[in-house]
Amino acid sequence: MRRVGFISGPSPVLWVPALSISLLLLLSPAYLVFRSLGAGQEFWDLLLRWRVLELLLRTLMLVGTVTIASIIVALPLAWLTVRSDLPLARAWAVMLSLPLVIPSYVAGFAYLVALGPKGMLQGWLEALTGLERLPDINGLFGAALTLTLLSYPYALLTIRASLQRLDPGLEEASRGLGYRWRTTFLRVSVPLLRPAVAAGGLLVALYTLSDFGAVSLLRYETFTYAIYVQYESAISRTLGAAFSLALVALAISFLLAEYLTRGKSRYYRIDQGVARPTQRIPLGRWKWPALGFCCLVSLLSMALPIGVLVYWVVRGVSAGEPLLLLWRATGNSLLISALAAIVALVAAFPIATLAVRHPSPLSSLLERITYVGFALPGIAVALGLVFFGANFATFLYQDLSLLIFAYMVLFLPAAVGSIRASVMQINPRTEDAARSLGRTPPQVFVSVTMPLVRPGLLSGAAIVFLLTMKELPATLILRPTGFPTLATSIWSAASEAFFAQAAAPALLLILASSVPLAFLMIRERH
Repeated sequence: MRRVGFISGPSPVLWVPALSISLLLLLSPAYLVFRSLGAGQEFWDLLLRWRVLELLLRTLMLVGTVTIASIIVALPLAWLTVRSDLPLARAWAVMLSLPLVIPSYVAGFAYLVALGPKGMLQGWLEALTGLERLPDINGLFGAALTLTLLSYPYALLTIRASLQRLDPGLEEASRGLGYRWRTTFLRVSVPLLRPAVAAGGLLVALYTLSDFGAVSLLRYETFTYAIYVQYESAISRTLGAAFSLALVALAISFLLAEYLTRGKSRYYRIDQGVARPTQRIPLGRWKWPALGFCCLVSLLSMALPIGVLVYWVVRGVSAGEPLLLLWRATGNSLLISALAAIVALVAAFPIATLAVRHPSPLSSLLERITYVGFALPGIAVALGLVFFGANFATFLYQDLSLLIFAYMVLFLPAAVGSIRASVMQINPRTEDAARSLGRTPPQVFVSVTMPLVRPGLLSGAAIVFLLTMKELPATLILRPTGFPTLATSIWSAASEAFFAQAAAPALLLILASSVPLAFLMIRERH
């Protein structure tokens, strides 16, 4: 067998952990199928109720609204920060990406406090104009507004990356034929960006589909909220499993829809071409409206939530509310996020290495199985692990290790993707040269492979850390009794309308989550 890199063929050192991890990743889907189909006719009776159709329509309405609105916001922002002479374009690109660090339950509570009935805006308008009540922000409008302002960066980052790689000569040829930049953008750039728009829209749709915090605080019932209610009531877990399977089916349908939108068109140059810098298009009289648009989006998505949180922290401290208990929740969040990042890296490395060094149908299948967490919401993963822990591994039930394993299931794709990209950039001859000098495979791994793959490890760890800090449903269900985190502290206080108590941990969570995002941006710049 041909030797590739520092491993002579597919080594058991890689295959055994990779296969074991892949089997463990299937625990939650297997539970959902077992719980649902094991109920027999009861499952179909529950699934075919009008209630399920109502939840389906409400969920699709929210997902469709947020996805379309996010693309409408992200597409012009991507063009402005990449192609135009927008002042401080790089700074705007960073600022407009920062909403990624704000969890939906934090933003939902902030918008509810600021814009809801009897909220801060209501109080100011009542003092100035005598207006007694603003329209209710709860429901579809509030949930869609909140999730759009939080999820548009997923589309923005995807479209910006594609636009930066797009051949500027096509747009220059269009303008050379007399078309203005607006016409060129709509007729040339947008069609070429269709795969990026579809990929960004898929991320937004999956994020919205699995959201629990915003929809629960803003009282818009979707599948995720209904699953949590069924779990808490403990009347019938079968209905919760049926809802979870319906949610998985929706996620799979979104993945298929994105795949079909790619079509068979080609979006690359036939000739090799010459790399050259993009000429910034002057905005002219549209410069100030463009700046106003960027300011408005940043104000609503970042400044408003943080401003509300600061206001309530100051108000709480002025009223004498203690903040000492926050440090325990902060320490717990940092601990489990760091542990989840480490576990995800350890689990991702053999799978990513197999996919790159030993490509085969089996290694490809193992890599795709890791994306089971991408299609399953946190609450569905948690339900499967609760069943597994209570029936087959009672020593793990209510243990911190089960919660960390849930994070690994949910966020393993982020680690696998980062490590895979780094391993692909390592020339196998470098490792072979080290072995020819008498180094053993473990020595080659420590002295050669690890230093070269370190950037991917750090990026994967940063992403998993950021996502773990924000995760709420799995944390609510699987955390050990008496183990508060920032996420659970915020949700508990906000759901009971104790806004001052929720504001301080929310600010701490945003601050802690900003560190890995800043790290990723600095690495991207260099």
